[in-house]
Amino acid sequence: MAATTRKLAACLLNVSEANKNIVESIAESATSVSQDNGTCSSTVLNIFNDKDYNRSVITIAAPLHHLADSVYNACRSAFDHINLTNHRGRHPRLGAVDLVPIHPLSDDGSLEECGVVAKEIANRVAVGVPGTSFFLFGASDHQNRGLVQRRKDVGWYGGKFGINYDTLKHDIGENPTSRYGLTGIGGSPYVMNFNVTIDSKDLKIGRDIASQIRATAPCGLPGVQSMAFEHEGRIEIACNVESIWNVLLNKYLYTEAATLKDLVERLSGERGVKLFGSALVGFSPQEALQLTRIALETGQNQFWKTRTIKMM
Repeated sequence: MAATTRKLAACLLNVSEANKNIVESIAESATSVSQDNGTCSSTVLNIFNDKDYNRSVITIAAPLHHLADSVYNACRSAFDHINLTNHRGRHPRLGAVDLVPIHPLSDDGSLEECGVVAKEIANRVAVGVPGTSFFLFGASDHQNRGLVQRRKDVGWYGGKFGINYDTLKHDIGENPTSRYGLTGIGGSPYVMNFNVTIDSKDLKIGRDIASQIRATAPCGLPGVQSMAFEHEGRIEIACNVESIWNVLLNKYLYTEAATLKDLVERLSGERGVKLFGSALVGFSPQEALQLTRIALETGQNQFWKTRTIKMM
């Protein structure tokens, strides 16, 4: 394997902004790194915008030692463009840059290494953008606490309007302010984002279904974390699907989007509600790895724009 494709990792950068021009400017800053021999050191695979949530997810991928610079540049750009004081949207958030997860893609990269890189990024941004603050999760947290637990700890699930940022706990940087807010950052197994919309306006039904499909529920699905929101006149069940390490197979496994969709459809049908639609935010782990290799080896640092080579 070429040197440019060793220890591949990805960051699904969540920013509290849906304006296309602003988000693309942030994405472009993630690729403003040197290129050699027709290859590139990092790429943006995908941009997912949601105007109702006023939130976007930028998928940045690179060899781990290059990913740190790309994510750092993207964070600086996002903090420069986004003033959380002016933010309005249905999705919970505490930060202008709300979430910075660092995920291993290839087998030669470790979760621990991603955790170290994530913490290094937080320290760099805290210095480069005075006033920013971070809480750590996953492999970056000294107790290895997961994102759900850490979000509960800092009050993220209620984070929309009227937050008293002075009361929020943080691990790195200055005390949180209403300008930048509080950012979650950490190393974790790859998380696939999959949203399922039911043809209903009843948030209670959505929350009931979301509670039953979570990994913590008796009949829930492995690695699934879920929430229900009002979204474009219906109820959307937003799911994070974390890859789970299988000791016997010595590799990560994850719940397929089709499996998750089928379960939501069954549970909503039991309540007399039809499925309206679904959307995969970005890619499955295998797709992300394959597309990253293609993009880096063919010099497509803005892959979300070009996508000139189809998957094999």
